[in-house]
Amino acid sequence: MTMCQKKTARNVEIKAKIHDINAVTEKVSEVCKMEMEVIEQCDTFFKTENGRLKLREFKDGSGELIYYDRPDVDGPKLSSYSKSSVTDTTSLKSVLEMALGVKGLVKKKRMLWHYNQTRIHIDEVEDLGNFLELEVVLNDNQTPEDGTHAAQELLDVLVILGLSL
Repeated sequence: MTMCQKKTARNVEIKAKIHDINAVTEKVSEVCKMEMEVIEQCDTFFKTENGRLKLREFKDGSGELIYYDRPDVDGPKLSSYSKSSVTDTTSLKSVLEMALGVKGLVKKKRMLWHYNQTRIHIDEVEDLGNFLELEVVLNDNQTPEDGTHAAQELLDVLVILGLSL
């Protein structure tokens, strides 16, 4: 890999709309046996010809510029992504708005847990509802099928505990 090349990370994602956020939060907390992290964020999506580009702004003024590519299909999906920390979100957002135009804005409160190699999110998304998202972060030697299997095993454990989506 040359100095100008950056390796992209990969994960397998499963997202589902949830109706009883309190019940789901309770079941996820039971499985993870750890404190959740609460993150308030605002994602601005920019118009692109390939993949998706978003600027994620956090309440403390910091942020991340995230590019990702994944198919628009139901069920588990492989996502390739790259992200960069941002300290001046205001000026970067202005530059990207001028250069690319804004596609949309998503505001959410995210509850985050970790379970093995899976990030578990429960998102309260303004104007869209509540969602459970599993992101199985793949190691270099893992296949998308490995990630799907890990996500399904976690979903099975949650269902055994009485989770219904």
